[in-house]
Amino acid sequence: MEVGHVRRVERRADGAYLVFAARLVLEGTRIGDSIAIDGVDLTVTEMGADYFTADASLETLRRTTLNERRVGSRVNLERALGVGERLGGHMVQGHVDGTGELISTTREGNAYRVRFRFPGELGRYIAMKGSICVDGISLTVAALGDDWFEVAVIPHTWRRRRLPTAEAATASTSKWTCWPSTSSACLSRAVAPPPRQGNCRWTI
Repeated sequence: MEVGHVRRVERRADGAYLVFAARLVLEGTRIGDSIAIDGVDLTVTEMGADYFTADASLETLRRTTLNERRVGSRVNLERALGVGERLGGHMVQGHVDGTGELISTTREGNAYRVRFRFPGELGRYIAMKGSICVDGISLTVAALGDDWFEVAVIPHTWRRRRLPTAEAATASTSKWTCWPSTSSACLSRAVAPPPRQGNCRWTI
């Protein structure tokens, strides 16, 4: 993973054409491969030594925060995991569930405690100690309320990744991976009545 930036945005009637500055994620990448931009899986349509391009559909722009990115915006970039590669963390898909808001960031020891508000209809899929992805960064749920969750971000992640500040945050589908220790909590939420609708704008 690396932090790149938006080099060009061309909005069209059928979506958007995007150009991203990058280097590390381009190693071994070919046209047609997938790269996640802030957790949103897009297909590489053109590429050079220090950039690649991608098209975003209207559906992608509606469901994610890519529509809010401007020239110069920093973005988290990550290549798709190849079959047979080492798994060093949570498995994450490039599909987005919704968007939400950053509520607060608090220093806690050597880490940062970050709280996000999520849309009510997604609450059933979030479980304590389950994984959740925010702007393409897979994190563990450290605290959970009716319409918010918190994550603890270690110094390495804080320094090496672009984390939300006042911007909208992105969390992708598999970010709520239910590992064995939290599967019962996920199942109990899944069969419960749908929670009330939220008012949020961010991508999950």
